[in-house]
Amino acid sequence: MSSPLETALARLDELGGISDSPSYLVRTFLSPANLLAAEKILQWMADLGMETSHAADGTVRGILVGSNPTAPPLLLGSHFDTVIDAGKFDGALGIIAALAALESLHEEKITLPFPVHVLAFSDEEGTRFQTTYLGSRSITAPLDLETLNAPDAAGITIAQAIACEGWHSVATAIRYDPGECRGYVELHIEQGRVLEEADQPACVVSSIAGQSRLTVTLTGRADHAGTTPMPLRRDALTGAAQCILAAEILAESHPPLVITVGKIQIHPGASNSIPQSATFTIDLRHPVDSDRREFLGHLHETFIHIATQRSLELQWIPIQDNNATPCDPALTARLQTSLAAVTGSRLTLASGAGHDGVVISKVCPIAMLFIRCRDGLSHHPDEFASPEDIGTGIEILTHFLKSCPS
Repeated sequence: MSSPLETALARLDELGGISDSPSYLVRTFLSPANLLAAEKILQWMADLGMETSHAADGTVRGILVGSNPTAPPLLLGSHFDTVIDAGKFDGALGIIAALAALESLHEEKITLPFPVHVLAFSDEEGTRFQTTYLGSRSITAPLDLETLNAPDAAGITIAQAIACEGWHSVATAIRYDPGECRGYVELHIEQGRVLEEADQPACVVSSIAGQSRLTVTLTGRADHAGTTPMPLRRDALTGAAQCILAAEILAESHPPLVITVGKIQIHPGASNSIPQSATFTIDLRHPVDSDRREFLGHLHETFIHIATQRSLELQWIPIQDNNATPCDPALTARLQTSLAAVTGSRLTLASGAGHDGVVISKVCPIAMLFIRCRDGLSHHPDEFASPEDIGTGIEILTHFLKSCPS
């Protein structure tokens, strides 16, 4: 019989093999691989004796009722969608580790005095629609009209995707109201190098940095590449390049500010045509909300200046704005006690990456546990957490569950 850790490692490999591409790992919102992964996770939940359900958007839930089914539940989990050419640990480890911790309790014949809900969210990364947290947002409130109308690269909106591609068979709404749950706890790889530098396998998270995402479009004029003199050009791509470099300079000179341009599209996109339009994404993050807003305003003014100088039209479209999210002090202290019991450390760290807890914090307290990842590498096929560190994370989570008050 396999141990919970051995089962978890096998499940990570199995989930890591479910992809929409034969050459790299990718699972986006309601894609065939995304739905297949959801079915697999639902089966693992059922194997543990959990009451299972799924939503039309592909999010799945398993409920272990405990000895008092009417007590406020504790939520555990993470997301199972991925970025393009992803690693197998981001998101998936949080779901699989939660199940492993419950399996450990089962082996010890321990029944918790409250229900535990394991949630596996169908979208956190926002890869398909550039609109993150679709899974966790849908369990806290109905998606707003603007979000539902957001299109993917093929022009399909979120509403259309759910209607035509959603998992509607025996689907049920999964929803939580404020004050309904005792808390949400998520285990996740750090996605940074702090734990590796500190030679520590794990830490608790103090807060999640604020994040702004937007789409920027510069529009000029398409002209012939050979017959249009340089001073007469209204080249949208060179304007975008200047904006992107300005964003990099701003971030480099104001740590811990980080700014990323992860996607750019050019029209008409021909080697012998001057680009008429360039559309690119901006991801701006900072742990202090007032500073984040100030830097965002400065960046906007800089882009306006560049567009004016180059006779380009600027379109600045905010897509997402999330404030910095502090983790709950009481829940975090209990998780820190479990960290100390297993590792002897009480290390805390702020998260520069966004997580589903940002959204779930609107309905209940949240806490997070980080696990060391090699070279701090994430959103990359070489993403890696050692079996030893994963085992430590499962042990910490198991200790935390056993120590939670009824």
